[in-house]
Amino acid sequence: MEILWFGVLAVLLTGYFALEGFDIGLGMLLPVLGRTPAARDRLVGTMAPFVLANEVWLVALAGVLFGAFPLLEGKVISGLYPLVVALLLSWILRDAGLWFRRRLGGAAWRSLWDWALCLGSAGLAITWGTALTAVARGLPPGALLDPPGIAGGIVVAAVFACHGWTFAAWRLPGEPAVGGRRRTGRALLGSGCLAAAPAVVAVAALASPILDHAAPAATLSVLSVMVLPCVPIMVGAQLWIWRTFGRGAVPTFF
Repeated sequence: MEILWFGVLAVLLTGYFALEGFDIGLGMLLPVLGRTPAARDRLVGTMAPFVLANEVWLVALAGVLFGAFPLLEGKVISGLYPLVVALLLSWILRDAGLWFRRRLGGAAWRSLWDWALCLGSAGLAITWGTALTAVARGLPPGALLDPPGIAGGIVVAAVFACHGWTFAAWRLPGEPAVGGRRRTGRALLGSGCLAAAPAVVAVAALASPILDHAAPAATLSVLSVMVLPCVPIMVGAQLWIWRTFGRGAVPTFF
């Protein structure tokens, strides 16, 4: 049962990085790719319908960590408390920029929230990279801002940016914002695997400690009965989002 829930945790973390990675990466690249308000509107319109569906992976990950690995959850949150706060603030800033940018007219208002979207996305990428590096190293003292942690944040930001650019080139083929480049679904899958690679490495390095911190077998059995039947709903919602917004006209309500 511990191995089953370890697999669920691993799938949720890697799935979050593979899917939410392009949202975060495209948000970071918004000032670079979107040189005009119209270009930024189209770029945001391509990714915005996927944001909430992709964030479900993070919510589910937190629930599994809390329910199936409660001792590990407390250890990680206490050891990474500054990074957890930074991650939450970046998440709020990114989503505020996404939802508020079109609530009022005016170039100054739009520019303010576009920069909030960009900075919040960058904060998410760097914080995730730094946190994964610290956890993979066993949370040594001073690991949050030392060179390996900073390098981990830069690496995750770079792979997310690559994934975001690939998504834009796949979703908006021939657009000036992406240099007129076209990317296939296979290229998007490859960039998704690249974005998920840091999570895969961290989970592989932590397999033994994660299993050692699993909840009792009775608790895991109850969780299996309560949670696992919801998996088809989550998968079905993801498929619906991609079938509805993956092709066709770009939504304009963002």
